[in-house]
Amino acid sequence: MKIIILGAGQVGGTLAENLASEENDITMIDSDANRLRDLQNKLDIRIVQGKASYPAVLREAGCEDADMLIAVTNSDEVNMVACQVAHALFNTPSKIARVRSAAYLSRKGLFRTERGFDIDVLISPEQVVTNHIRRLIEYPGALQVLDFAGGLVQLVAVKAYYGGPLIGQKLATLREHIPDVPTRVAAIYRQNQALIPTGDTVVQVDDEVFFIAARKDIRTVMSEMRKVDHSYRRIVIAGGGNIGERLAESLENEYQVKLIEYHPQRCIDLSDKLSRTVVLHGTATDKNLLQEESIEEADIFCAVTNDDEVNIMSSMLAKRMGAGKVMTLINNAAYVDLVQGGEVDIAFSPQLATIGSLLTHVRRGQVKNVHSLRRGAAEAIEAVALGDKSSSKIVGRPIGIIQLPEGVTIGALVREKEVMMASDDLVIESGDQVILFLVDKRKIREVEQLFAVGVTFI
Repeated sequence: MKIIILGAGQVGGTLAENLASEENDITMIDSDANRLRDLQNKLDIRIVQGKASYPAVLREAGCEDADMLIAVTNSDEVNMVACQVAHALFNTPSKIARVRSAAYLSRKGLFRTERGFDIDVLISPEQVVTNHIRRLIEYPGALQVLDFAGGLVQLVAVKAYYGGPLIGQKLATLREHIPDVPTRVAAIYRQNQALIPTGDTVVQVDDEVFFIAARKDIRTVMSEMRKVDHSYRRIVIAGGGNIGERLAESLENEYQVKLIEYHPQRCIDLSDKLSRTVVLHGTATDKNLLQEESIEEADIFCAVTNDDEVNIMSSMLAKRMGAGKVMTLINNAAYVDLVQGGEVDIAFSPQLATIGSLLTHVRRGQVKNVHSLRRGAAEAIEAVALGDKSSSKIVGRPIGIIQLPEGVTIGALVREKEVMMASDDLVIESGDQVILFLVDKRKIREVEQLFAVGVTFI
């Protein structure tokens, strides 16, 4: 595919890295020449310097024959206008825009209407991150929670701790522990190395276990991997920006929420918008403030300011002062692995969270859902099986005889809203929604080929 990416920031750069490795023709537009050169030195991409929404710049980038335009600059206005220009002047088939401001997102009539901006897909990083945090709070002890098939199936990552019934035992015994709960372990990461599990694989302490199950069974399976954390009640949010506001609004009717914000006027605005959240003026790195607000009684401390240093330091301080679990937003994705696992329980990058949403709309064939895992090293995808035995490589065949690429496993499938765990003798039918785990995301093209109907990608 010929893809034009507008914006060479962290989201654009990470996206270019993902797509360039999959043999796409990538052109990057940005006004910062140094940033463009740095990317070109690392990746096999074409670069164009200039204002991303200008018709002449888009023409120079080859918008006339591009398959897709992805606008992820830091300006909502530039992203929206660029998509409209691409539609009006170049008839670009697919246009994706990152739009962050709720002032635009709340006005649905602005998009895909005769008088609005012609944008095929809207991506809101703040909403993606809010949903991500919300799921982690709903499932105490989870490191990552991903939805598939409209939420019928979930893929969950947990860290195995002492005390879990399955620790030191083979995975084959999982069925004995919970005979009435269908589940499957899709992958295990041990000391950052991926293992493709078999029935003889023994779960060890500190393993990062990815398992798949029907949504209603997730908590039961989690209890096999670790002692179940108590349900959360008290939540403290550091940072009253877009993410902090959305998160508080999402949680305040079910939890006791306090929000710490530094700017006085923003505190006033938040107090007017939020109905039950207690808004506190101050900085989250203020030990006295945390002490006054009884941080030791907080079940969750979640730092989501725009400053990585403030997020990390406030999280470490809150943890040392007795907060139950700390979650930290890290804008620089390279720092996530350095921070997570010590005093910071969960670190997450908004850029990496957004990448999955973007890749969902870039994948070819019948791929309908994509989630980036392990800081971008692995992927979980949902693809629809179509065709029949003569036109498809998988339809009408039992999973055990399908030639899956190395490092790719089928975890489950959904057939007419019935969740079915993968087994060697389970036959895939046309219309099945198949959930796969890719230890190596570079295998995605081979997976797309499997689900193509009478088509071969080049």
